[in-house]
Amino acid sequence: MDLRYFNQTGWTAIFNGTETDIGRMVRVEAWDPATGTALVVDPKRGAMRPVTDYEDFSHLERADQVVAAVPGGGWRAHWKDEGPGNTPLTEQVLAWLITSQGRATAITMDAHRHVDDADSADAFIPPGEELGQD
Repeated sequence: MDLRYFNQTGWTAIFNGTETDIGRMVRVEAWDPATGTALVVDPKRGAMRPVTDYEDFSHLERADQVVAAVPGGGWRAHWKDEGPGNTPLTEQVLAWLITSQGRATAITMDAHRHVDDADSADAFIPPGEELGQD
């Protein structure tokens, strides 16, 4: 799961693109109280705008809503070939994001302090265990 799929409303607007704009995914920030239309931020206008105002609006897709964050508690994420020269890589799990659907997504921080989700990890290692133990 890519972190850009998380938002407060649980919806993402998909735009196909035009001759001047590339296709994109934009978080739905709110709903128009009168029409029920999804609203997104228009960075050019600096205001909320209905998705239907855009000629390249395609559709809405569900996004995950984070309802809780739980400390990593000593868990580690392990990748078999994501380190330098395709070597193994293990990173500490900072936190688990819990979604409204009950899914837990591990959040890690690398040696350069970049934070990312660890959904592509090959394994998660519980506290006190070593890789390869059964």
